[in-house]
This record gives sequence, C-alpha cells and structure tokens, in this order.
Amino acid sequence: MARPSPFSHPSHHRPEPTVPTHSHSHTLIRTIDVNLAELDHIRFSYDGGATWALDDASLTVHEGDYVALTGANGSGKSTLARLIAGLAAPDTGTVILLGHTVFSPAGPDADAYRAARRGIGAVFQNPEDQLVTTVLEDDVAFGPENLGIPRDGDGGNGNGIGNGDDNGRGDDGNGRGSDGDGDDNGNSDGNDNGRGRGGIGERIAESLHAVRLDDMRRANPIRMSGGQQQRAAIAGMLAMRPRLLVLDEPTAMLDPLARREVMDVLDELHAAGTTIVHVTHHPDEIARARRIIRLEHGQVADVSGTLPSPPPAGAPAQRVGVVLQQTTHSPAAGIMLSVSHVSYAYAGGDGPILDDVSLAVRRGETVALMGANGSGKSTLLRLICALAKPDSGSITVDGIRVEKAKRRDLAVLRRTVGLVMQHPERQLFADTVRDDVAYGPTNQGLPQAEIDARVDEALRIARMDGLADRSPFDLSGGQQRLAAIAGVVACRPKLLVMDEPTAGLDADARERVYRLVDDLKARGVTVLVVTHSHTEARRMADRIVDMVSLSGAGGTDTHAALGIPAGKNAPENVSRDVSQRVSRNVSRSVSHTAAKSSPIARLDPRVKMVAFLVAMFSAFAIGNAWQLLLGAAFTVGVTAAARLRPARLLGSVRMFLGLFAMMGLLNMFFVRTGSTLFTVGPIPVTDDGVATAVLYTCRFALVIILGAVFLATTTPTAITDAFASLLSPLHRLGVHTQEIALVLSLALRFIPTLAVEAQAVADAQAARGGSIETGSLPQRVKAMTSIIVPIFAGALRHADNLSLALDARCYEEGVRRTHWRVMRVSARDVAFIAMLVLYLIALVALAILPGLI
Repeated sequence: MARPSPFSHPSHHRPEPTVPTHSHSHTLIRTIDVNLAELDHIRFSYDGGATWALDDASLTVHEGDYVALTGANGSGKSTLARLIAGLAAPDTGTVILLGHTVFSPAGPDADAYRAARRGIGAVFQNPEDQLVTTVLEDDVAFGPENLGIPRDGDGGNGNGIGNGDDNGRGDDGNGRGSDGDGDDNGNSDGNDNGRGRGGIGERIAESLHAVRLDDMRRANPIRMSGGQQQRAAIAGMLAMRPRLLVLDEPTAMLDPLARREVMDVLDELHAAGTTIVHVTHHPDEIARARRIIRLEHGQVADVSGTLPSPPPAGAPAQRVGVVLQQTTHSPAAGIMLSVSHVSYAYAGGDGPILDDVSLAVRRGETVALMGANGSGKSTLLRLICALAKPDSGSITVDGIRVEKAKRRDLAVLRRTVGLVMQHPERQLFADTVRDDVAYGPTNQGLPQAEIDARVDEALRIARMDGLADRSPFDLSGGQQRLAAIAGVVACRPKLLVMDEPTAGLDADARERVYRLVDDLKARGVTVLVVTHSHTEARRMADRIVDMVSLSGAGGTDTHAALGIPAGKNAPENVSRDVSQRVSRNVSRSVSHTAAKSSPIARLDPRVKMVAFLVAMFSAFAIGNAWQLLLGAAFTVGVTAAARLRPARLLGSVRMFLGLFAMMGLLNMFFVRTGSTLFTVGPIPVTDDGVATAVLYTCRFALVIILGAVFLATTTPTAITDAFASLLSPLHRLGVHTQEIALVLSLALRFIPTLAVEAQAVADAQAARGGSIETGSLPQRVKAMTSIIVPIFAGALRHADNLSLALDARCYEEGVRRTHWRVMRVSARDVAFIAMLVLYLIALVALAILPGLI
C-alpha cells in the first residue's frame, strides 16, 4: 500500500480516472490535464548530422502520466530521456518543459532550461556516477542545497536562494525568489520547488523514508548494494520534489528483489502524483506504465495506451529461442572446475563475502550462477580466473591449482579460461575492434596467419565482422559486449566465464548472445554464466545454481537442474536473504560507528584540519630524541582518542612506512660525522648516521600516521565543507571558492572509482594472457602504459555522467548555496586547540633547552 507522501502536488488535484488500471500499477492515478513535456519534430545528432540519433521525433508527456520508453539498443531512448529531463538540447525542433520553452527554432534558452530543471528529476543506469558524497544524508541534501532551500524552517521558496552568512548557511527560513514567483519571505506559487514547507532536514527524512533507507542516512552509499544505491539516487531526486521524474534503465544491473524494490518505490511516487518517464527493456516494468512509447531508428514508432498482461504471479517463465534439454553427464565427462571450501574477505570488510563456498562444473556443461547483488558472484569469478587469491580453500581449473599457480601455470590458465566482465567498456583497450580481439591470440605466441584466422572466426561468431575496423569506444553498449565476447572467444578457452553478459541489452542483442553460447556449447566449451534473469538461466544453462546453496557444509550445487530451486533456496528468497544481510551489515556498520564516535571524530572539521596540519608540519622540526618521544606520545594519544585499531591504522600506511624506512637507511650511508660503528665495504656507518636514519624515519612516520588518523575520522564531505569555509574569505577577492571545494569533493569521491576502473582494465589484460602479470619488467611497464587510454576514456565517461548528474541536481556555478552541515566551534574544539598549543610549546622548549634535560 502506498504510504501518504510529502511529494504529492496540492496545486494540481485531479479526480480518479475512469480507465481501468493494471493490478501491478497504482490505485491512485490522476486525470491528465497538464502537459509537462512537449517535444515537436525533434532531431538530434552526435556527429554533426552524419547520422541522427533522433529523427523527427514528437511526443507529449502529460502530468500524472506513467510512460514507458522502449525500443532496441541504439533506437534513441536514452537521448530522448535526456531531452525530456532538460539535460541536452536538440539540433532542431521545439521543446517545452514544465511550461518553459527551452528550445525553439531560435535556439536554446539557458534561463528556461535552468528554470525547468528545478522541477525535473533524472536517474540513470549507473547510480554510482550520481552519488557525489560519501554520506547518504549529505548526498540527498546536495540538490536542496543547490536550490537554496534553508536548513530549517519554511522551505517554500520558488527558485529561491536562502539568506545566510558568508558560508552560505541559511538558517532563518527566508529566501530570495530568483526565477520563480517567490517573495522575500520564501512564499511561492508552487511553480517549481515551493511545494511543501520545511527545510533540508525535513526533505532528507521524507525522501529516505519514501525509498525505505531511513536507517542508513549516515551510511556510505558507495558501499551499499546496487539496489540500495539506486534507491539512494532516487532519494536525491525526491528531495528536490520534482513534478517529473525521468529514469534511464535504473534496474538494468539489479537482482530481482532489488528491481522489485525500486519499482515499488516508483509505483508509490506515481500514486502520490509524480509523473514518471521510464526507459526500460523489461516486459514486467513496461506493464506497469499507462502509456508505452516505442522508438525505432530515432523515430516514435508506436504509442500505446493498452497495457500488456504480465504473466500471473508464480507462473513458470517461458523460454526464449531454442529450448535446451536437460543434459545428463556421466562421471566420465570429468570435472572442468572445482571450487572447494573457498572463503574470501575484502580488506577492511566486516566479514567474508564468500564463506566456505564449494562448486563443481563438468566439462561441456553450461551452469547459470544466480544470487542477489552483494552475494559474491563476481568475486567468485575473479577467484576462478586467478585475479585474486582466496583466503582459504582451493580452486582447480582443468587440473591447475589456481590459488597456487606460478608464472608458468598462469600462462596455461590464461589459455584455458576466458572472462567476459560485467562492464564490457572496461575490457576494451585497443584502437580497433580487430586489434582488441587479436590481443589474446597474440599473447599466446601464435603465428600471424593463425591470429588472423582466429580473429575472423571470433568476429563472425559474434556477428561483429562488419565493425572490425571501428574503435571499440564508439560502439553501442550491446556492440561493446559482443566485441568483448569475441576477444575472449578468439583465445579458444576451454572454460568461458561470463558476468551478466546481457545486462542492458534489447531482445535482439540478447538472442545474439544466446546463440553465441549455443555455438560454444556445441564446440564443447564449458560455460559458467552469472545472471539475474530466471528466463535467461533456463534458456542458456543445463543447471542453475544459487549462491546460498554453495555456502556451508550442508550446501549442494546439484539440486537445481533446469529448474528454480524451491523453498528456502529459491532465488527470490535467496535475493531477499542476501539483500537483508547487506542491509544489516551496512546498518550495523553505521550503528557501530555512531556508538564508537570518538572525540577526534566529533571535532569541528575546520579546527581538525588546521590543527592536524600544524601538528604534521611541526614533526619536521623534531631534531632530538626528547622531541621525538614527545611527538610519539602526542601521536599515540591522538590515535587513542580517535578510537582506531592500531593494527588496521598501521596496515593502511605500511607501504609509506616501508618507503620511509628504506630512505632512512640510505641516509645512514651519507652521514660522515660521529664515531664509526662498522663499515659496509668502503662506506663507514657512524653513530650520527644511525641516529639520523632513525630520526628521519620516525619523523615521517609521525606525519603519515597523523594524516591517516585525520582521514579515518573525517569524511570527504566534512573535508570539503571545512576547506570551503576556510577559503570563504577569498570569495571577496573573486576566487571561486565554492567551485574549488566542489572539485576537491568530487576528486576525493571518484578516486576510488577510477582505481577500480584501472584494476578492471589490468584484470582484462591479465585474463587474456597480457604481460602485465607474467612478463619481464619492460613488458610489464609497456602493458601498464597500454591501460592509460582506456582509463582516460573511463575518466571522461564518468566526467560526462557526473556533469549530467550535477545538471540534474541544479548545481550552478556562482550561485550561492545553502548548507545542510552547519559547523560550529565547541568547547571540545577549544580544548583540543589548547592541548595542541601546549604540545607546540613543549616541542619548542625541548629544542631550545636540550642541555637542561
């Protein structure tokens, strides 16, 4: 049942419709009487008119509508969604959004676009690119901050900007109407964002409640499951209270339970009055819509108001294409893959992602591996492909012990196992499709004629021979996936491992992947495929295995041949179990952090930033043993006050500590003063040299440990807020302090994402026998340089998606923002400053009066 929602729109009450609605749809649907989006004879090109992504497309979105945009990959759905969301302008035509003529034959109207975007929300396929901070409630607050919503009090300003101090904190509930009809008291006619009263805090609470993330407001959204991340992205949009919500395949990478959770949220929002435009390939999601718009080759091919009937709940899914019969394997067939009691945990994680997992796959068998987001499917594939080592247990592939494989064994393993990653754009790195497909066979040392023959065969099997000379980065998502598969097929592996090979693909592209798997199966290739689709698993696999059945001594992987496991281990229940486990882990982590919140963590981030910088720089002034002891005591005290585990803290900086120790040892050989202790060849080592080495190493160790304590107790959001506040006086000199702070925030936020991207490209090279892991030092250096282009391409892709996310959340350069986080210096901060001053005085005293001690 839909809960009462703050997102209903009182200015547009409409009676109940008389048309029948679908049982999965909404009990409350408004009468259509207002046009929120009108696109007339739109044309849009990405290449200056050589080809047209949209060609003479026209459509209207009415208030209260629930529209499903569907069509083949490359038909223009995502482009049309961006135009409806006001995130792109066409080449020709007319676009009217929320009553604003944003594009006409005269060209785009920037002010109209800005005004329209304040009432439109947009959610994309990859939620990670939309999350701009590392604390959920801060991320949800980002949009209202850009709208100038005050932190507390009445929030009813049209497009107003809250009055506040130099740090942009608007606490008094007043606002200036800039584009809407808001007056000086923050009143509004409700045209844009004046719906509802209340400040940022109320919007955060309402939005998180609407997406059922109330208990995770202080969690790091980057560490959430895929479904939770997508709901977090939706919450960020809801906090801006849009009249129109545009979603571009938001469930493409989610498991069934997470997908259902997101769709239930959309149902409730629509029932509360939010207009929804949803780009999707899923038939059951299309069935929820009131109108279905199908695109073909950039044109609106069909508009239907008739809802297709979905299969009744619990009905068996039908197979698509060729029906595979259950395969009976005799023991003589042999085992291609054996996973025995494997456990694995990520560094810094709360527990193992894989716990006592066992699995056996016979030669020539196709096995579908299913499970919820976060259940460890992709991690298991990495272990099988020797891209990581298990903490315990064993993995054997075609007689090779993977976890104990040496360099020679790895070379054989790379010829035996092929990996198709979940995100194919991370697996492509050559200049052309042909060169990329040839990468694996070339690494196998084959003659050129054999390489060419394998490349031609792989491209033909993947139906990609017509695109051989194209750049892989210019292909559509479906074409990139097929190119990645062709690159693996060219290596002729005995075991093919595929991670979500059809995610985000239309029906035709999915069928091409199915036929490719059929071809490989006919050639005797063993296939292990990860999928969230029960229909897809039945279509491709001889056997379906769920992740929960693999864990523990009582688990089995043989009970689900060509059927959905029943009862406790049914995929739906498996998804729910794992999803709840992920939620509990995140919630437990949040609760643990809150309960153990340390005095250092509670310091004002501005005070903490300045104080730690002073303490770190003061370490360079340490010149004798007494000062070093004082510095060590201060550092130990700060670490204890931060309530950090010493082992984990030292582990996070061990590489730096090792580097400093090595540099200190080198200094020992260059000091000639003092008494000689011993000689290393012709080089004397003196007592002064040893003292200098110890002092040098310990001094840098204090600096790096203090820095690690600061980073461990301060979120990136708090760091950037402090940085912006400290720089705010420079704003009067014309320095763009707000923009500088945003750049710092995004850099801190996306450094881990780009690191993951780089690791994925390196893994793709290694999985196809690249010299990045097994070659000589010059070969490894060359291989490392070859990943620069795809990493740079990935950075540009993230930057493009991020720019859309910032536009969708109404960030504008130079516009004063309000702030959810209000920083105030407390007695605790004053006490810490006093302690730091006493430490500095003692440090100076020990430098001036060493002879008195």
